[in-house]
Amino acid sequence: MGNTKLANPAPLGLMGFGMTTILLNLANSGLFAFDVAILAMGIFYGGIAQIFAGLLEYKKGNTFGLTAFTSYGSFWLTLVAILLMPKMGLADAPNAHFLGMYLGLWASLPCLCSLAP
Repeated sequence: MGNTKLANPAPLGLMGFGMTTILLNLANSGLFAFDVAILAMGIFYGGIAQIFAGLLEYKKGNTFGLTAFTSYGSFWLTLVAILLMPKMGLADAPNAHFLGMYLGLWASLPCLCSLAP
């Protein structure tokens, strides 16, 4: 079992990030309504699949892939939680200032990742 060769998990992580991001931005641009499809993509493909890809990167010894994919997967899961929790009565809806700060904080991640060797 120690010599098991793993497939490259990066395509899964990159597709999970890319497709979910495109879908969200198409809704943000007004091309179609923000609906359950975006939330489902955010949870399963943007969130869980990317975290899974990150854990496989860990198994392969790739710290950068681990950090990037698990971080972006966590971003999608927390974003969905921020959007759903107020609708479920578990928290107040975030104001625009907080949401801007939240997204701005996450915008620093690609900058930090670009500094990696």
